Amino acid sequence: MNIKLVPTTRENWREAIQLQVHQEQSPYVASVVVSLAKVHIRPDGEQYDYAPFNIYNAEDRLIGFIMTAVDDTTTWSYWLTGFIIDAMEQGKGYGKAALQAAIDHIRTQFPQSQRVNLTAHADNTRARRLYEKFGFTATGEVYDGEVVYRYELNPPDRDA
Repeated sequence: MNIKLVPTTRENWREAIQLQVHQEQSPYVASVVVSLAKVHIRPDGEQYDYAPFNIYNAEDRLIGFIMTAVDDTTTWSYWLTGFIIDAMEQGKGYGKAALQAAIDHIRTQFPQSQRVNLTAHADNTRARRLYEKFGFTATGEVYDGEVVYRYELNPPDRDA
């Protein structure tokens, strides 16, 4: 599936804030506005750099939003946050493609990274299913009331 991540800028942010999830998902997902505010507020600390991206499909139609938050002085603190696929675009494979694109971005931009983390509300079964199917595993940790998931970029060789 051909999608692209485009930095969210002063030229395209208004389009991004129009993205909506299904009504039953809204209690579990931060709005794009909240995610964009985090870029300035830096709630996780000054060491984190936030990079918001609009997600476009092959027809250049906006279908979602995702943001990375990284502490590039570590090998483990690379996060995907604020992940939204618009309600009208869900169920088409864009979620999986966006996860892959965001992970590829982190892998390319931060070669020292060994894992990518994200969180999901325990009741957000749709998101949790997507993450687990993709290869994220629950760590047993809870951050800000949400379950932490981890994706190992260089998993140990299981045949060794």
